[in-house]
Amino acid sequence: MANRLVGAQSPYLQQHADNPVDWFEWGEDAFAEARLRDVPLLVSVGYAACHWCHVMAHESFDDPTTAALMNAGFVNVKVDREERPDVDAVYMAATQAMTGQGGWPMTVFATPDGVPFLCGTYFPPEPRFRMPSFPQVLDAVSRAWREQRADLERTGDQVRTHLARAAARPTGAPSLDATAVRSSLTTLSAGYDAEHGGFGQAPKFPPSMVCEWLLRHHARTGDGRALEMAEGTLSAMARGGMYDQLAGGFARYSVDATWTVPHFEKMLSDNALLLRVYAHWWRQTGSPLARRVTEETAAWLLTELRTPEGGFASSLDADSPGGEGAFSVWTPAELVEALGEDDGVWAACVWDVTAAGTFEHGSSVLQLRTDPDDPERYGRVRSRLLDAREGRPRPARDDKVVAAWNGWAVAGLAEAGALLDRPEWVTAAEEAAALVLRVHGDASGTRLTRTSRDGVAGASPGVLEDYAAVVDGLLTLYSVTGDLAHHDAAETLLATLRTRFRGDDGAFYDTADDATDPALERLGRPADPADGPTPSGHAAAAGVLLTWSALTDDAEARAEADAALAHLAPVAVRYPRAAGWALATAEAALDGPRQVAVVGDDARTSALADAARRSPAPGLVLAVGPGGGPPELLAGRAARDGRPTAYACRGFVCDLPTTEPEVLAGQLRA
Repeated sequence: MANRLVGAQSPYLQQHADNPVDWFEWGEDAFAEARLRDVPLLVSVGYAACHWCHVMAHESFDDPTTAALMNAGFVNVKVDREERPDVDAVYMAATQAMTGQGGWPMTVFATPDGVPFLCGTYFPPEPRFRMPSFPQVLDAVSRAWREQRADLERTGDQVRTHLARAAARPTGAPSLDATAVRSSLTTLSAGYDAEHGGFGQAPKFPPSMVCEWLLRHHARTGDGRALEMAEGTLSAMARGGMYDQLAGGFARYSVDATWTVPHFEKMLSDNALLLRVYAHWWRQTGSPLARRVTEETAAWLLTELRTPEGGFASSLDADSPGGEGAFSVWTPAELVEALGEDDGVWAACVWDVTAAGTFEHGSSVLQLRTDPDDPERYGRVRSRLLDAREGRPRPARDDKVVAAWNGWAVAGLAEAGALLDRPEWVTAAEEAAALVLRVHGDASGTRLTRTSRDGVAGASPGVLEDYAAVVDGLLTLYSVTGDLAHHDAAETLLATLRTRFRGDDGAFYDTADDATDPALERLGRPADPADGPTPSGHAAAAGVLLTWSALTDDAEARAEADAALAHLAPVAVRYPRAAGWALATAEAALDGPRQVAVVGDDARTSALADAARRSPAPGLVLAVGPGGGPPELLAGRAARDGRPTAYACRGFVCDLPTTEPEVLAGQLRA
């Protein structure tokens, strides 16, 4: 018999609709039930593409005996972290504080008011891995709630106090100036893996934001070490097994230090950000590998994640009917079966498929450590192997649309499309932006909901990263298309970001002042300054404020961006791997503002605009139009002698207007 989750919008929650667990969705109904029954909450947080979430669901939530323990002793709440990042952030902070680590599935025991007193992640069905079984944990917590409730409530109060202290804003923080950025680079360099690329040891996650910062730092300063770390990391990821060598697109992370074996789920968030970074790498160096990965990742997004409504779905699962990774791995015999003897043996050499294997049961993840010596044959064999793979059972797709992740996809596709002359990517970006504004936006255009599915908006309010990422996408679209509708929509959402999410001290909260969940407010209004798989909302907000200030000469927006960056400085200096977007934004602030206005409306205009877009100058903003404004960057500018004209300014000092793309490119190299 289906439980309450059968009516949930989230595909992840729907995956648990047939559990014998009496699940609730997060909300007042669950809290009221816990108070009525006088039992704790058991809050289980995960997401659809999470492998170990599926494992725990199969082992424990599908088990009638375990479910009976859960139902008897707790009010059970299932949360999709992608739908409710605010709930996830607060409980993840508690989990990390109590256990020293975090991850998903996340298992939190809390008072009926939502205050956590015991946190963990995966629990096995029987004792193993030096961990108690989940039934043992359930029994112990139920007994402690009956017999030692005061102790649990004291623990909850201590957790609440810790979270409040951790959320306290630093005072007298240094600015994120050139000295701080250099210090951050020194700290980052110490953890660089010169042999394999990336930072630290296994597991390795794609450092999208850090690589963006390193590319911008090199563009601003010429620092060869920064470019070396970015190129080493981007190249290693693209040649290893974390990158899908057949269809394009990146997996969530590598389980090893060599980028060989991935955790196989593929997320929109990762690929949207990596698309942009690889496009920027190509722009900066002309790397053929960077261009190929940009083109393949864009194609993968459009082929695998596009929804019928024009948005982009959240993820593809790690698992398929054959098990984790079964869709993607190969044995030498399978290659021969799919391609024939000659091409099968050749393919095994090209993609490092061996009898011993690099994954489970003698299978291998495809890698491309060196380019093949016969590109034509490679293309033909790759196409045939991709066709053969399409005959396998496919991983499930989480087809909910997340506003923030679609914002990053809009920005990546629009910018890459303009750089590589792929107008169909720009069109896809415009369609995704239109979906977000139409379905996720309210009638006034001032508010966003976090998710939608099948063209129907969800109930969760947008958080800071939603507003910042969507504004980023809209401003990128404006710079590419010159369509003022994108500019105006960005302005409206940015006004909400500035009034509803910004604190009196200039730092940002993750939830709006009128849309913070009451249960979470008891634990402190969420405000995480650190990047996760995506840029922190705080850093993303600073970035769009900086862009807006340069585009419109809004001095107040620049001051707000600088204040936000100052609050991020302590994290950036101490933990630069968790502050890549803040540091990338700081590079833009240090470099400019860089402003280019291209006035014109004929075919020659695009040559000037393209020259501006080819510049890797951090934070460069571009306005293209007939002149006279809006935005303010076009005000007072006119074409000279009837020819399209570019006006380039840096740091409030302007070069002479030019009608020649080569001259403009030279001005932007200065």
